[in-house]
Amino acid sequence: MQGAHMKPTLLVLAAGMGSRYGGLKQMDAMGPHGETVLDYSVFDAIRAGFGRVIFIIREDFYAAFRNGVGERFASAIQVDYAFQKLDDLPAGFSLPAGRTRPWGTGHAVRAARHLINEPFAVINADDFYGRDAYACAAKFFAADGSESHYALIGYPLINTLSDYGDVNRGICTQGTNRLLTGVEEYVKIQRDEDGRLRGNARSGERKSLAECAPVSMNFWVFHQEFLVNLEADFVEFLTAHGQAEKSEYYIPSVVDALIHSGKATCEVLTMASRWFGVTYPEDKPHVVESLRQLIADGAYPPRLG
Repeated sequence: MQGAHMKPTLLVLAAGMGSRYGGLKQMDAMGPHGETVLDYSVFDAIRAGFGRVIFIIREDFYAAFRNGVGERFASAIQVDYAFQKLDDLPAGFSLPAGRTRPWGTGHAVRAARHLINEPFAVINADDFYGRDAYACAAKFFAADGSESHYALIGYPLINTLSDYGDVNRGICTQGTNRLLTGVEEYVKIQRDEDGRLRGNARSGERKSLAECAPVSMNFWVFHQEFLVNLEADFVEFLTAHGQAEKSEYYIPSVVDALIHSGKATCEVLTMASRWFGVTYPEDKPHVVESLRQLIADGAYPPRLG
């Protein structure tokens, strides 16, 4: 397989962090010595054999991000940056008047197209995926396989819920050999009064959902060839939706299109471990306690770095 000897790269989607946190100094400390969720993600990636991390950020946050975040990892792994810019579009397309909204996660991945020459994984900056997820991604890269065969790290729906309110999740459907057949976004997922887990489908209908259903938490595993397919698909997206002020281009939509056109396959690698994230402020103590327990169990050292 092309690039099998190369260490994979971790692509971290962090372009929204500045706006969400009102600046980067408030990145939430979750570990016992001020570690953020991102610290644990990079630590896990390094010990799984990743050789580089690329942060996708807003250009106006570059100095603050590099000084406050990127420099923490520079002695342990190669660190690079790519900027998600609204006007970074393929030839022949221009930014529609009034467009201020980012183009979405697919466009964010595209921002790193000139930097990537090896297999890569994509994660959200503020989600905790667990050591097993990175080890599983590294194992996938090490196996001989087609350049057009990708993977999605999935989690059982039950392991991604919040005790403090409803959540939105991409519910995966699978065919034979764990191959992804689609990802459908459900919103307002929670237990109803009868104790059953339900969510609102794209159609608006409220449907029962299986607790064990694998969901996407935006941890994708790609070969470099994905970027060629991404560019062609983005041109199609812009042709159809490029003049809309608020249209967004998401990774699951790209993968879905590639699967249904026969250009790619995507395997769902379901983790038994929990995913952690702070959907609601009340979730933070749970994440802090979960990390404390993982440290007590020996999964992480008491202090990273």
